[in-house]
Amino acid sequence: MARTVQSLLEDIQLLDEQQFRLVEAVRELVKSTIKPLAEEVKYGGIMFTSTIPFAGVFAYKEHVSVEFSLGARINDAAGFLEGAGKGRRHLKLRTVQDITGKQLAVYLPLALEAAADEAAGAGSSSSASGTKR
Repeated sequence: MARTVQSLLEDIQLLDEQQFRLVEAVRELVKSTIKPLAEEVKYGGIMFTSTIPFAGVFAYKEHVSVEFSLGARINDAAGFLEGAGKGRRHLKLRTVQDITGKQLAVYLPLALEAAADEAAGAGSSSSASGTKR
């Protein structure tokens, strides 16, 4: 049976109220920044899709992670992205203030652009900043 976003949020809230508030703050920012937006529970977190999947939010014991599916393609001028794999990058958030401090609102459209470029087959010719590689 498919898990709902609401049931996952209820579980997060039962386990850790601070993590719940942080996940909810991330969701609100994503909803206000990216349109259209759909959410689904996948891989133990909430995945965000706007015509294509581009990011997700995951609650862990010590932090909340916002994962970018093709984050390695983002021009990370601010330097907040973590990870060294071929594709994914993430932001670790420990407080609601980290959402602003680590510029999540800047990364969201870049993550969507990177995913859209990949879906269009342009992933090898442009980066999420719009510059040629």
